[in-house]
Formats: sequence, structure tokens, C-alpha cells
Amino acid sequence: MKFWKLHGIGNDFVAIDGRFDNKEASDYSEYAKAVCHRKFSVGADGLLVVKNSDNCDVEMVYYNADGSRAAMCGNGLRCFVKFVYDNNIVRKEEFSVNTLDGVKKVKINLKGEEIDTIKVNMGNGSFLCEDIPAISNNKVFIGENIDVLDKNFEVNAMLMGVPHVVILVDDISIEEVCKYGPLLEKNKNFPKGTNVNFVKIEDINNIIVSTWERGCGYTLGCGTGMTASAIICNYLGKVNKSVNAKSEGGCVKIDIDDFVYMTGPAVKICEGTLEV
Repeated sequence: MKFWKLHGIGNDFVAIDGRFDNKEASDYSEYAKAVCHRKFSVGADGLLVVKNSDNCDVEMVYYNADGSRAAMCGNGLRCFVKFVYDNNIVRKEEFSVNTLDGVKKVKINLKGEEIDTIKVNMGNGSFLCEDIPAISNNKVFIGENIDVLDKNFEVNAMLMGVPHVVILVDDISIEEVCKYGPLLEKNKNFPKGTNVNFVKIEDINNIIVSTWERGCGYTLGCGTGMTASAIICNYLGKVNKSVNAKSEGGCVKIDIDDFVYMTGPAVKICEGTLEV
């Protein structure tokens, strides 16, 4: 099986063309665990699989490194778009991608003949507890307090393709992200688990986001997490509707309009043939 490895602001993925194999979308779980293992295979945060679509130009099937299927991955979608465009699977600058989170419209921004950035319509997400899902006495999970070990966190949550928690902090500590992130991920208030984003607001146009990703662990960047962070910070009146969201791996631009748009890079690392 031929593959590409790509990254979007440090969030890395293995991408394969599954249009002509006999696997169903649900058959890639064990394959994802094998190829994403960083000691015994290529290693990545997730697996991207190209499938044909009846209602879109193409379909993205996405699995986390632990084999769990996710409805959406923002950085993964940009890498997916680069993979299908550069391999002539879809050779259009604007097209539609089917995901478990619905149809995503994408736009490729070229510099010469090379992809510079990719703009993704991320939808609007949902604050409703029943959609996230989150357990609360309120309809939305905003400003709720959760005790974890020796700390109390003021937590905001939303569904942005996948569940996300956003916690505002004065300073980002990777040690604290890795200490409290996995416990918040599996907190009883989130029956299906959640991604956990620690967010520092630099000013009304810039935020720093550090994410513990559900089913993956600490990542250098999380597209849906950075999008959710910008939305929640704007909802709380902390930032403008156009925000630069920075992570350890890089920066994406989030624009909140009729829909929420994320614009950022996608970079090919290498290609080869998988033996598993």
C-alpha cells in the first residue's frame, strides 16, 4: 500500500488511497493502530483514507492513532485535501469532502502551481449539551466547574465535529496539559470523552492553544480544537471574529462569519510503501 505522510502545523497523518480496495470504512481501525505506531511503523496522530463519495467530490475516512474513528479532524482535512489534489484524485481548487461531520467545502490557495494554504468551512458547531454530549443541569456547558486532582477548572465545552473542552489559562504549561488533559478527557461529565484545549489569550486577535487530543494524546496542533477555542473565546467576548490561533506546531487563521472558516498549511513529509 502506497502512502504519504503529511502534517498540518505539526499534527501528522498517514494518507492512503482506499478507493479501489475491498475494505469498508469501518475496517481501518486495526490498520490505523498499526501504521500510526511510532516504534513499529511510520507513526502518526491519525490515518486518512480516501474513498469515493455519492454526494461529494470525495470522502475522508479518519481514524485516530488508537484505532477510534473520529467524525472530523481539521488539520487532517487540510492534509487530506493536499493528498487528493497533488495525486490528481480531485484536481479542482474548490471542492466538497464528505465526512462523518457532514459535507465540508474546501478552497485551495495556490502560490504558482503549489498549494500555499487551504481554507476549510468548519460549519458552526454546537454549544448544546445534548450534542457534545455533556452532562449538566444547563442547556450549554459554559463556565462549569470541574475538580481534577488538586485543581478546579472553569470549563467551557462545545461540539466542533468532535467534543471539545476549552479552559482559559494565564500561561500554557505542557506539563499541566499532559497531567490534567487525560483526566479531563475521560471525565464523567463527557460520556463519549472529549478533547481538552488549554488557551492563553494574547490579545483580541491572537490566542495560543495547547491540546490533549481524545484518542491520541498531546499533539503539536489540533485544527478542530483551535477552531473551538476561537469560537468560545469570541462567545465569551474575549477576542474578535478573526483570530490567529497558535500552537506549538504553527498557526491557523479562524474567521467567524455565517460559518466558521479555518485557513492553514498542509505539508508533505515523505512517501513510501507500507508493509502492513
